[in-house]
Amino acid sequence: MRQGIHAGRAVYAVVPVVAVALAHIGPAATWLPGLRRRRFPGLAGQGSPGHVALTFDDGPDPASTPHFLDVLDELGVRATFFVLGENAVRHPSVAREPARRGHELAVHGWAHDRPWWPSPARDARELLRAVDVVGDAAGRVPRWYRPPYGILTSGRWAAAHRAGLRPVLWTAWGKDWRQDATPRSVRATVAADLRGGGTILLHDTDHACAPESWRATLGALPDIVRDCREAGLSVGPLGEHGVGGGVVAAGTAAPFR
Repeated sequence: MRQGIHAGRAVYAVVPVVAVALAHIGPAATWLPGLRRRRFPGLAGQGSPGHVALTFDDGPDPASTPHFLDVLDELGVRATFFVLGENAVRHPSVAREPARRGHELAVHGWAHDRPWWPSPARDARELLRAVDVVGDAAGRVPRWYRPPYGILTSGRWAAAHRAGLRPVLWTAWGKDWRQDATPRSVRATVAADLRGGGTILLHDTDHACAPESWRATLGALPDIVRDCREAGLSVGPLGEHGVGGGVVAAGTAAPFR
């Protein structure tokens, strides 16, 4: 009998912990591409059908970001760079350079971490800190937010709402973080999921990727842009993409429509 009582108490003790954990991580289900595209197209980065948004994560990086800026200049393309606050502080002149060349800066968070444990105060504090740093580099208040790994917990939803940011993930990526990535594989992987109105996720650094993997992305970039143009699609930043909707607090209705 006593064992049964103790077991019951243990279950009751665990239930609140599980509930908190599910409330924290539940919104991260939007990471699933199929769910995101069908239910939350604005969050997926679905915009104007004749346009493709080109985005880069994890910079700035003095070893690689300038190469991407040069190639984009040659291609006559502007993009959105999702910047990590800690990297912008570490490399302030590199952080300012994309904006100086006409690109759009957005917020990728402070550090490239996985937020498995609930900490709403930490989420709010670090995101606001990143907004300040990215805003200083851009010369304007940033508009977009993409969390590392695309993991949108309830805390990060709330932090984005509080900071006035719109979360945007992606519809196509190049899997360019992999050790075995090549220009050919990056181009083919992007092409497999890219349609008009889509948002491309690439990386302008190997900060959280395999060493030197950015070189495969850089090599693929001209062909990716060429593929879009040959399909009759213009390429540019999220600010020109026509992404609709607005930020909502976690736990309310659909994030974007």
